[in-house]
Amino acid sequence: MIARTRFSVLDRSRTREGRPPAEALRDTVALARETEAFGYHRFWVSEHHGVPGVAGSAPTVLAAAVAAATRTIRVGTGGVMLPNHRPLIVAEQFGVLESLFPGRIDMGLGRSVGFTDGVRRALGRDKGDADDFAAQLGELLDWFTGGSPAGVHARPAEGLRVPPFVLAMGEGARIAARAGLPMVIGDLRSREKLLRGIDAYRSLFRPSPWAAEPYVVISGTVAVAGTEAEARRLLIPEAWSMAYSRTHGSFPPLASAASVEARTMTAKERGFYESGLAGHVAGTAEQVAHELETVLKETGAEEVLVTTSTHDRAALRDSYRRLAALFAPPR
Repeated sequence: MIARTRFSVLDRSRTREGRPPAEALRDTVALARETEAFGYHRFWVSEHHGVPGVAGSAPTVLAAAVAAATRTIRVGTGGVMLPNHRPLIVAEQFGVLESLFPGRIDMGLGRSVGFTDGVRRALGRDKGDADDFAAQLGELLDWFTGGSPAGVHARPAEGLRVPPFVLAMGEGARIAARAGLPMVIGDLRSREKLLRGIDAYRSLFRPSPWAAEPYVVISGTVAVAGTEAEARRLLIPEAWSMAYSRTHGSFPPLASAASVEARTMTAKERGFYESGLAGHVAGTAEQVAHELETVLKETGAEEVLVTTSTHDRAALRDSYRRLAALFAPPR
């Protein structure tokens, strides 16, 4: 089943402790070239604002850099947070991308609004803007099909075909189904919640000009190494960042696994940290293959979007290489 499944990558341009944000962005472009060579289907970038641990704040700009540095891999966003933008602007941006890199651009769209109250104020948005996502999504798609207000045209988007995907959390699955769009859903640790979302999506799906049938992309962390212990170490930097954010209110750059292990954590930090390490698909190639086969049978997903982050860039590259060996034919 793995060999018949598409595997793709979402990279959040995570910053590393002591290194500048510009390096994280360059690492993202380099990783895109590497995963293209490994045989991955897509490479997506994300949108975060005001987060110390994430350099990726302008996904369509970064997607242009990635597309220019690669040749065959599909490039897109996971995602552009539509409530933060006017649909016309988003259509124009993706119209430019598709015009420059025809047949290679994906439009992944999410409904989150800012990380903190301060960020939301700076964006001129509030939490309630996410409630308008379905209407914003419909307006965005209209700009591509020419159904926009009389006398206004999205140039050069109108008439172009840029595949849209909805990042589905909760209500997002139902919105994707009613709009007849492919859905990206995570994470792999919450298997029961994942299956409920997929079932709701498939039962409510309405065929559209964008998709005749449901298309499910499951998303989560996958770490592959020579030993189970090495794979677990790949998870440590991100687990600590999550634990720190939940106890201090700020999402920090990735620290090395060794420095995290040397820390004296409070009981609360330790609880979040251990929780952050649990439930991911991680281990040797044999262990990961078995777990992915189980997940794919349970979900019937057409694609897996891998979102792994760690401090050791060489180890991250090796993990993606080992994972690719499970689904890509040898060259």
